[in-house]
Amino acid sequence: MQRRDPSDNVEADVAGQSARREFERRRKLRRERVASRGRVARVAAALTAEPQSTRAWDQGAKGEELVGARLDRLRECGVGILHDRKIAGRGNIDHLAVTTGGVWVIDTKRYSGRPALKIEGGLFRPQTGHLTVGGRDRDNLVLGVQHQVDHVRRALGHVPVTGALCFVTADWPLIGGSFATRGIQVLPPRQLIKTITRSPAGPVDVAATMHLLDRHFRPA
Repeated sequence: MQRRDPSDNVEADVAGQSARREFERRRKLRRERVASRGRVARVAAALTAEPQSTRAWDQGAKGEELVGARLDRLRECGVGILHDRKIAGRGNIDHLAVTTGGVWVIDTKRYSGRPALKIEGGLFRPQTGHLTVGGRDRDNLVLGVQHQVDHVRRALGHVPVTGALCFVTADWPLIGGSFATRGIQVLPPRQLIKTITRSPAGPVDVAATMHLLDRHFRPA
């Protein structure tokens, strides 16, 4: 017997919707600006790619769509899934996965290079871990997920909440590679799905938690 999808009675959403909308808005504005120029300028613009600042939104949307499609398959297992939810004031949460063991707050990124944990300190000062991707410091991404997790925890009270950074196109090794830093899991899509499905069962009411999240974080 197929399990009932706990997402049935919450507002419909689409993974990557807000990023896709922003990409289309920027592309439309560029085309309108180009159309107002002379013929030579229009030809030149037609031969050049969209600016990186615009393409980044397209790439971000594709990453969220890919992870979102994988997460959606977990609904058959009774996992509640929400996508692209607004945080009051500013920002959004890419994905929320609700199991009987707790809630996963998932931020999807499309970065090249290998994610790694750089350890600093020791002996005379406390050790601290820093996220790097391709050798570049990316601690700001960890802070971003911590911010999202804090919002979800305030909304849910005592429900366990775990944050995750899912790097879609990173240079992950064939085996392993995932790690945790400052309470945030850093992992590829395949490992994210396995970790969610294998997380210990608990007393969390998935449907009730989904409704609470739906009220606090509306579709972006």
